[in-house]
Amino acid sequence: MTATEPTVDETIAIRNPANGTQVGSIPVHGPSVVAEKAARLRTAQQEWEAIGPVERGRWLRQWQDWAFDNVDHLTDVLISEAGKSRRDAGVEIVATATMPTYWADNAATFLKASHPKAHSPLYQNKRFTTWYRPHQLVGVISPWNFPFALPCMDGIPALAAGAAVLLKPSEVTPLSGLEIVRGWNEIGAPPVLDVVTGYGATGAAVIDNVDYLQFTGSTGTGRRVAVACAERLIPFGLELGGKDPAIVLADADLERAANGVLWGGLFNSGQVCVSVERVFVEAPVYDEFVAKLTEKARSVSQGAAGDIGAMATDTQRDIVARHVGEATAAGARVLTGGEPTGVGTYFAPTVLADVDPTMTCMTEETFGPTIPVIKVADEHEAIRLANQSEYGLSASVWTGDVARGERIATRLEVGAVNVNDAMTNIFCPNVPMAGWKESGLGHRAGGDAGLLKYCRPQAITAPRTPTMKSELLWYPATDRKTGMLLKAMRLVNAQGWKRKFGR
Repeated sequence: MTATEPTVDETIAIRNPANGTQVGSIPVHGPSVVAEKAARLRTAQQEWEAIGPVERGRWLRQWQDWAFDNVDHLTDVLISEAGKSRRDAGVEIVATATMPTYWADNAATFLKASHPKAHSPLYQNKRFTTWYRPHQLVGVISPWNFPFALPCMDGIPALAAGAAVLLKPSEVTPLSGLEIVRGWNEIGAPPVLDVVTGYGATGAAVIDNVDYLQFTGSTGTGRRVAVACAERLIPFGLELGGKDPAIVLADADLERAANGVLWGGLFNSGQVCVSVERVFVEAPVYDEFVAKLTEKARSVSQGAAGDIGAMATDTQRDIVARHVGEATAAGARVLTGGEPTGVGTYFAPTVLADVDPTMTCMTEETFGPTIPVIKVADEHEAIRLANQSEYGLSASVWTGDVARGERIATRLEVGAVNVNDAMTNIFCPNVPMAGWKESGLGHRAGGDAGLLKYCRPQAITAPRTPTMKSELLWYPATDRKTGMLLKAMRLVNAQGWKRKFGR
């Protein structure tokens, strides 16, 4: 990935996809601006790390207060740039604003030095310590589907760890990222959070200047990001595409299952990496479930005041239309929806029946308000088809037997499974959000690991008692000293008389 300087005064117009109106503009930051901001962040990070996790937690809580105090404004900004409904935008803002508490409450515990026990009696005289130093500068490159939530989900634990953070939001929806940083500055927090805007070249410049990179986006772009990070030998995390299956078993509460699958498939107009994009229903309840799902989908309203909003881009709307068109051409039936609606980038909530596993609506990430449903003979066929994907982000299982659901969950090749629920894990920073297969590398959030991924572990060994002038292994070597050491090692660690005494 190559970073190039923009032309003079180059800007990007930001438009509301629901109606096409311009709602703002942003500069295109080139490599020199990114480098300057990165240098300032590195300078400020040293003091930020030094104040410790408790004091950092106080700043995170102050930013949280600012977010709650500005919910209405932040919601308006989010609607204006992403075309979301007020309901979806409000959920994004408020749910995100609850997360700083978790990291503020737990950072000190997660970062506390540990003292592992010696692996062998020969090392009982040593004191072992493992502690963590944050990467100095963390870069966060986030997409357009959740322009407020995703930068915070990645940036807040990095700040809690003691790193400085440089955000690069999507050029389609950058305004929420600017608001995040504005709030940080308004509360007078240390200058360890900043934002750059622009196209792919700006993102490339971020990779060139940070010590850790967290990227969320498509699998194709994620591969290029991984290569760029590998060339610099910096660690990275990738949250990539998904094609999440839902398995509805014959013993499920079909009313709850239909409601859950509907919400899991249509929330944010289906523009969610963990959106329900494939549904497998056992044959005995297939017709009843599909009827319930279709009836409920017909009642979903669209618009800023409705249940779901517009698609974020024309391109994404066209991908949804292509998947639906290819499915119907191959024999699928549209039970409701199936086409763009109104002005802007709206696409009607869509339920597809008589779907084949080979259709693009089942193999490629649709990222839109479509729910394709397939009839299966039993749970074994459902599991086989669910695992028949290059993606492995998350899944859901709907059943009247929770233990059965948990058992099936362990057979699914995904990073998270919700039993009788949809997308719960994304609202819970205490559990990992990991992508298997082509859905990513590493994980987002996830308790102590979700914070420690932004750190470098350091091992320290020190003597517990006064030491000798020399150790048996040190030079000058003698047969007697070496022999004594090797015999001690065998005696302590080998199993069986012959191995211990070499006989």
